[in-house]
Amino acid sequence: MSAPTAALHRPTTVRGTTAVRMGTKSWAAVILATAVGVIAFGWPFLAEPGSTAVAHAADAPWVFAAVVPLVLLVVLAQVSDGGMDAKAIAILGVLAAVVCILRPLGAGTAGLEPIWFIIILGGRALGPGFGFSLGALSLAASALITGGVGPWLPFQMIAAAWVGLGAGLLPPMRGRAEIGMLAAYGLVASMAYGLVMNLWFWPFLGGLEATAYSPAILFDPGAPVSENLARWFAFSLVTSLGWDIPRGVLTAALILIAGRPLLTALARASRRANFSPAVAFEPAEFVAASKVPSP
Repeated sequence: MSAPTAALHRPTTVRGTTAVRMGTKSWAAVILATAVGVIAFGWPFLAEPGSTAVAHAADAPWVFAAVVPLVLLVVLAQVSDGGMDAKAIAILGVLAAVVCILRPLGAGTAGLEPIWFIIILGGRALGPGFGFSLGALSLAASALITGGVGPWLPFQMIAAAWVGLGAGLLPPMRGRAEIGMLAAYGLVASMAYGLVMNLWFWPFLGGLEATAYSPAILFDPGAPVSENLARWFAFSLVTSLGWDIPRGVLTAALILIAGRPLLTALARASRRANFSPAVAFEPAEFVAASKVPSP
């Protein structure tokens, strides 16, 4: 075999396990959406002391108009980067439908929401980009189906997207260590979701609503950041901890019980779908030798 021929390589494909490959545009869109979400949640701590709190009913539509296009921008950026194909969209639709079915089962029942282990396992098995998209789009779809559309929806979407994104960014592990790590993450992330979601309405409690709470746990526009942080934690402890703990415990328990078979099923689906197959090369000498019949 001549030297030029020996230098040739034949491409082969290697199965991928990431449903949404995160390119430069995808990460830029995620960072931009995250920045807007941080401002939407954290403006009470970012505002200058003494600023007047604006009625949330007035600014919620603007937040909705800003966050939703940014979430859609993430998906469009993933498609333009070649990171999401029809197979990834199909799996995204299936898991989002599962979330839509499960969400009404725990609505308003002591914080028992079984949806989070689906979002966490989806992000873990299929990558951070998939987890971000699954969290945001599944919460939007379930709100449309259950009639839960309101000023809280954009906050729910971005917070759920963070939960799915974080699951996809966890360090690689296998076996029981992986399930234990995911259960611990599910416990913390599910409780943190409730803590963060209090920010969508806490700064705007006032008037008749404020009479139900101690002034010491309400937002004070003139107080320093440290004091308002303490008030926020105290408000969450008094009002939502009874929902956040059951949510976190249920999520961790479901991951411990069903995490391994679901991760295996998602990994099998990912291998068969062959998302964004990478190209590897074999030396031409090996290819030619494999075609020579044995004597």
